[in-house]
Amino acid sequence: MPTLNLTPTDNRITAYYDELQRLERLGATNETAVRLPFQTLLEYCGRQYDLTLRLESPMKGRGGNQLFIDAALFDEYNLLHGYCESKDIHDDLRAEVRRKLERGYPRNNIIFQTPERAILLQNDWQLEADLTDPTQLVDVLQAFFDYRPQAYDEWEEAVAQFKDRVPEIGNSLAKIIVEAQETNPQFTAAFTAFHKKCCQALNPNLSQAAVQEMLIQHLLTVRLFRTVFSNSDFTRRNVIAREIEIVIDALTSHAFSREVFLEKLDRFYIAIERAAAMMKDYAQKQGFLNTVYEQFFQGFSVKVADTHGIVYTPQPIVDFIVNSVEQILKTEFDGRTLSDPGVHIIDPFVGTGNFIVRIMQEINKTALADKYTGELHCNEVMLLPYYIASMNIEHEFYEATNTYQPFQGICLADTFETVEERQLQMFTPEITERVEKQKDTDMFVIIGNPPYNVGQVNENDNNKNRKYETVDKWLAETYARASKASNKNKLSDAYVKAILWGLDRIGDEGVVAFVTNNSFLDAVAFDGMRKHLAEECDAIYILDLGGNARKGLKVSDANVFGIRVGVSINLFVKTKRNPSAGARIFYHRMDEAWNKAQKFEFLRHREHLGNVPWQTLQPDGRYT
Repeated sequence: MPTLNLTPTDNRITAYYDELQRLERLGATNETAVRLPFQTLLEYCGRQYDLTLRLESPMKGRGGNQLFIDAALFDEYNLLHGYCESKDIHDDLRAEVRRKLERGYPRNNIIFQTPERAILLQNDWQLEADLTDPTQLVDVLQAFFDYRPQAYDEWEEAVAQFKDRVPEIGNSLAKIIVEAQETNPQFTAAFTAFHKKCCQALNPNLSQAAVQEMLIQHLLTVRLFRTVFSNSDFTRRNVIAREIEIVIDALTSHAFSREVFLEKLDRFYIAIERAAAMMKDYAQKQGFLNTVYEQFFQGFSVKVADTHGIVYTPQPIVDFIVNSVEQILKTEFDGRTLSDPGVHIIDPFVGTGNFIVRIMQEINKTALADKYTGELHCNEVMLLPYYIASMNIEHEFYEATNTYQPFQGICLADTFETVEERQLQMFTPEITERVEKQKDTDMFVIIGNPPYNVGQVNENDNNKNRKYETVDKWLAETYARASKASNKNKLSDAYVKAILWGLDRIGDEGVVAFVTNNSFLDAVAFDGMRKHLAEECDAIYILDLGGNARKGLKVSDANVFGIRVGVSINLFVKTKRNPSAGARIFYHRMDEAWNKAQKFEFLRHREHLGNVPWQTLQPDGRYT
């Protein structure tokens, strides 16, 4: 267990006080300004414990109200280790603490602080500190980082014991499946039928090994969906889980007992369940289970190339995009809103459901039931995130309405495959009906975080440059044909296809709102794409978040996703106005010297695109 390496005379402490004095000289005493120095100090200390600081961390408060705590620290498994809530120098801190606790803020390891005082709560234990005294500042930080629930120690012990055994057990299951295909006719028939449906729904070249992995993932994780999410009826309610259970039943029909086989992982499951039980908020459990899946339950007998959307989209980005879409609907479409009937919304790469959940929170409560049952849509190509998204969305509806209702708008499907002219026979008549209904629906809002590489569902597919006949044809006839570049390979990136698909999908009017790689803004290969965007759209808003490691970053944590390519928030608007004048193009680039915390603070403070100081652009001869 590490100990905090920090003294009252440490350079970091000196820098903390220096920054507060600088803000004071500028007259910046509001909460937004004064909380940054303390958050910077928390982030520095957290790195000593391999903890990551997340700003505006969401959780449910009393009565189901959505709360956003200023900062929270998470470990590599997405386990929460503590919170920080900041107030400005003029606030009565004790009174603020009482108000926050009444709203449902947690008591387990949370620092409430102003530049002068701090109150640390650890359940029934409390520490108050004078933050103008460097010794007391270090003491409160030491107590904060020393806090360790017993369940977390048990979890780390279980990880150490089982880290190498989970892949071994997965491989053992793979051998059982291969053997059953040779000796169990009932299973062979069920597996073959399921493989055929997967090829029709997800990828015509999907290998049997990839389908075997889906069965293994289901076998190893379904207990966690029942226990961590308290959803004992999951395999009965979820249409894809039901379909897989049919195959599993055939596998277990000949002397294979899943319960006996998985007993060897029982201690590992119990450790996961106890760690998750420490989390009172559903979204925190979801994030934890995402990470458990990524690190332990994917990629056994074959190498998985991509997680396809199981990437945490920071909440400030999600909030800004959803709020901006709402603003665009009001200003560009005569006062419409996300709550209005007829405004169909789809996240075509839903991952674990973050964007759809946030949209549900934005929709008026009186309109939510109708939107939920008929006007919210999403697709996911990978099995486990599909499961998690289903439960996450259904749970949000339950929180809002106190009614459980299965979400009918989600499909286990590859969005790019759904545009093919052939009839898609999905897993069940119910899923087929969902996809066909989605295809027949006029979408008005398309939103989300497209994967940067969706060209391959599995290494065994032997198709690293996945071809989509219809979408690739569109791309060749539009962006590629209009390009003067000699090398156009980058146009095959999945996010480019997502923008192309999205603008086609909304037809004559609507909004496409994606956070993506920002290479298309100025790279040579994308000149034809920029030309078409400028001609096709009525308005384009580009909020450039920067973060390209190849362009000499001034700070190490400048990228909002922690990746090497730059990122931008893009909103493309099509109306039925005369497009001959070309798009109104609005651009804003964040300061290259900002770290991601400062970028998130900008998004939180601005709220939506209506508050951004846009620069109006006129493209040059290369449409840059």
